[in-house]
Amino acid sequence: MPRVRDDATATRGRLLRVLLVLGARLPAEAGRLGRSALPLRRGLWSRETRLRDTVGPAPRRRCTVPCALPAPAVSVRDLHKSYGSFEAVRGISFEVAAGEVFGLLGPNGAGKTTTVEILEGYRRRDGGEVEVLGFDPARGERRFRERIGVVLQASQLWPNLTVAETHRVFAGYYERPRDPGEVIELVGLADKRDARVKTLSGGQKRRLDLGIALVGDPELLFLDEPTTGFDPNARRTAWELVRSLRALGTTILLTTHYLDEAQQLADRVAVLRRGEIVAIGTPADLVGAALGTEIRYRRDGELVVLQTERPTEELHHLTGEALHEGRELEGLEVRRPTLEDVYLGLVDADPHE
Repeated sequence: MPRVRDDATATRGRLLRVLLVLGARLPAEAGRLGRSALPLRRGLWSRETRLRDTVGPAPRRRCTVPCALPAPAVSVRDLHKSYGSFEAVRGISFEVAAGEVFGLLGPNGAGKTTTVEILEGYRRRDGGEVEVLGFDPARGERRFRERIGVVLQASQLWPNLTVAETHRVFAGYYERPRDPGEVIELVGLADKRDARVKTLSGGQKRRLDLGIALVGDPELLFLDEPTTGFDPNARRTAWELVRSLRALGTTILLTTHYLDEAQQLADRVAVLRRGEIVAIGTPADLVGAALGTEIRYRRDGELVVLQTERPTEELHHLTGEALHEGRELEGLEVRRPTLEDVYLGLVDADPHE
């Protein structure tokens, strides 16, 4: 039995070293990623896990009656919110499954921020039902707060506290926080541990926001525009960290203006326009529902663009004609709609059509 505990300790040590390497790779700008930079799920080294390391996994139970589906992490029904005479959210409904990455997309003023703030418990709704991890966020219960992580687009921290002091302050708000020292290393601020917040650069302050977000060990993460301002390499690193977090079962609600980011990371997306959901589904389903394939080529120096729902048949006709005439289809391109094409079509459409 002691041997099992030694193996478990070694495994945890190896995992921590891997995470430290991941944290060291995070560029300075990537602090904006928020809480997703640590690919650990809540309770990974909890009492239950230590017991499982000692006695082995519990036997799998078979249902003798139909098994109930797991409750969604987020459930929204007929949500309404107005500011005076302006209706920001107009009766939207959706669910986010546990362990899912769910993207909220929409232009400025579509209702994304209002919706997310209601889910986080920072803004009260006017109507509808909302349940997040089994709680009504409007009640602001401490047990609810301890299970979510929120990264705001902007934050204001105590300027005269050091990085280490700031982490310890926020860790004190949680019953079972992560170790602040480990979190500081994971977000790449070990060399700034004793530096005051007011002396940090903009990128370092975003890393500090990241560490504060991680120290509570949340189950559900709200990531608001996590890679805005990142260079391409930083964005790819951030994407890998989000994927790691998702693979370990953490639920993520993501808002972004980058449609390629949503297509890469989100299991499902909802597109908002003027406070209403105009489309919801997997990125592949939304793209697949778009009609038409675009075929482009040049003939006698002029660009020819064809829209068709039968690309194979059209290509067969074009290539056969070109072979018969002994010429090339110069600049031939076949292009399916992207999520960005679908998104722009949805948000630019006339709502009265």
